[in-house]
Amino acid sequence: MINRKVTLTAAAATVVTGAAGLSLLAMPAGAGQPPSLPTVSAETLVEQVLTAKPGAFGGTVEVDNKLGLPQIAEIPQLADGKHSARIWTDGNGKLRLALPNGQSEQTIVDDGKTTWSWNSKDNEVTKSEHKADEAKPEDTKEQKAIDPATAAKEIVALTKEFSDISVDGTARVANRAAYELVLSPKPSEKTLIREVRIAVDSELKMPLRVAVLTNGASEPAGTVGFSEINVGPQDAKLFEFTPPSNAKVTTPEAKEAEQQQHPERGIEQALQGEDPQVFGTGWDTVIGARIPADAMTQVPAEAQGLVDRFTKKVSGSWGSGQLFNTKVATILITDDGRVVAGAVPEQVLFDTIGQVK
Repeated sequence: MINRKVTLTAAAATVVTGAAGLSLLAMPAGAGQPPSLPTVSAETLVEQVLTAKPGAFGGTVEVDNKLGLPQIAEIPQLADGKHSARIWTDGNGKLRLALPNGQSEQTIVDDGKTTWSWNSKDNEVTKSEHKADEAKPEDTKEQKAIDPATAAKEIVALTKEFSDISVDGTARVANRAAYELVLSPKPSEKTLIREVRIAVDSELKMPLRVAVLTNGASEPAGTVGFSEINVGPQDAKLFEFTPPSNAKVTTPEAKEAEQQQHPERGIEQALQGEDPQVFGTGWDTVIGARIPADAMTQVPAEAQGLVDRFTKKVSGSWGSGQLFNTKVATILITDDGRVVAGAVPEQVLFDTIGQVK
């Protein structure tokens, strides 16, 4: 999986994992008048966001995307349109996510020792045990995609050096008073992003909502924010999971081996490699990778048709390939298997593709 720095800097949000991380976030309407809060400097608010340690909470997250993304099986909330999800945490590492997907649902539970992922549609459970000699696992891509607190904290940490930062008034999110923290890429940054607005809880200093706005658009390209939040201890049983008696239980390693039998997933696998190539810094960081040759030659017609539907053919001194555009990110796939992606205009990718090894 792409590490946190690569994911958020290149995706400018969402926040957050390979091609899927090139997405994020819609501005849920606030309730009532903006609250009156003590003045706080942008520098202080940034530091509070980065050092705050939210305790236990549970809540409903609303996602409204206008990114131009097709549906991603594991995270339907990233597709265009309005979606919702539920999240619970005990404040000490235990977590539960509920991601509805039509008539089915994906449930993810981290009980502190094991991470379980259950897909009700195919009744399959993936079991990943934490190793005693390893640090706490990174947040899952699902959590990064739908948890405003996780997404915003990463964005602030990874882009503050390359941004003009301000506090632009206050807001009320999920009936809680919040400051509006705004990160705008510096003029020297070559990016599609105009600004990222983060509503920060005035008491907990926990981000409650993240909205991404792009150049030339008045409405957010996407937003993720709490519509309801319950701060305090959660039912301990939420962080327990027992696979259904008739469920198929597998491991991440077995799942990966199974996926390798599907060459159409080569692009995703390449972008989610352990050691992606990284070019540039800040908002205009570009991720590079090379798709395995067998994946390039064995893509089924159906999968190729999907690629053709969402891309346009392009060429240049670097060769020829296909370009995929969303409002917050661009991906270039060359005919010889090189891939570059970032929250940048296409010209930046054309200038970078020749560096991919």
